[in-house]
Amino acid sequence: MPKELAISTRGLTKQFDRQIAVHDIDLHVEAGEVYGLIGPNGAGKTTLIRMLATSEEPTLGEIYINGERLLRDQSNPSLKRQIGYLPDDYPLYDDLTVWDYLDYFARLYQLREPRRSQRMREVLELVQLSHKRHSQIATLSRGMKQRLSLARTIIHEPLVLLLDEPVSGLDPIARVQFREIIKVLQEAGMTVLISSHVLSDLEELCTSVGVMELGYLVESASLDSLFRRLSRQQIVLSTLGDLEALKSELKNCPHVEGMEVLTGTPKVRVHFSGTSEDSAELLRSLIYAGIPLTEFQPTQENLETIFLKLGHQQAS
Repeated sequence: MPKELAISTRGLTKQFDRQIAVHDIDLHVEAGEVYGLIGPNGAGKTTLIRMLATSEEPTLGEIYINGERLLRDQSNPSLKRQIGYLPDDYPLYDDLTVWDYLDYFARLYQLREPRRSQRMREVLELVQLSHKRHSQIATLSRGMKQRLSLARTIIHEPLVLLLDEPVSGLDPIARVQFREIIKVLQEAGMTVLISSHVLSDLEELCTSVGVMELGYLVESASLDSLFRRLSRQQIVLSTLGDLEALKSELKNCPHVEGMEVLTGTPKVRVHFSGTSEDSAELLRSLIYAGIPLTEFQPTQENLETIFLKLGHQQAS
């Protein structure tokens, strides 16, 4: 098994009674990636992550973490040390202080002094909770509790981090803080697999994404290739003049594949198939035609739109 793959599965399947929750999945996540797992509720994301985390036994198939095979019905201690797993419902012990909570888990992972205290200070600084080390967990905000859970997950310096819906229920500021921490962990060389319904977060974080549907991995690709293949370029234009004049000029451009007026605004959104040079030429021609433009903003469809497109493709 190639070492450069941090996570690899072959024919991974999980069946509960008569229901197949995960169906014959071949997943490949390269070392150092942030891999986003998306899909509707019931798609099998949590079951897949639980199997990767050794919390759930596969029915069939093989799992490799950094080239080491997960052995069924065995404790796999060296493999487990490479994994940090944050489930979406992990309980915190409200009557403990932040420091005592981390100390408990550091001891479970057999971290010894002076390294144990040093590591606890490092992770508290990373998750921006150093000032709360003596506070009871019960007094923390939801965002702080989630950052503390992440600190507990990485206390033993795992190489692979498995995060199941880590930003669920967090406010926008707490989500940004969490996202920034994940970026730091990736820069430090950690491989991260993260599931989330907040696709805008994944769009900012991920290098690759996998789409699950009814237990199948229906798409797995780098974010760049997914955007190149499925994201249409758009240009938003607004004018001080007559919208009809703008629309008439746009129809003369062969790269304009469609347009829509944004309701209640003097703006038109254009679906554009040309290159950056073609976009510049369109802008030049509109100015030459005397259209008083106040906005010309090329954008791309986002991950949410791509996800919906993939869903339609599967349905058809």
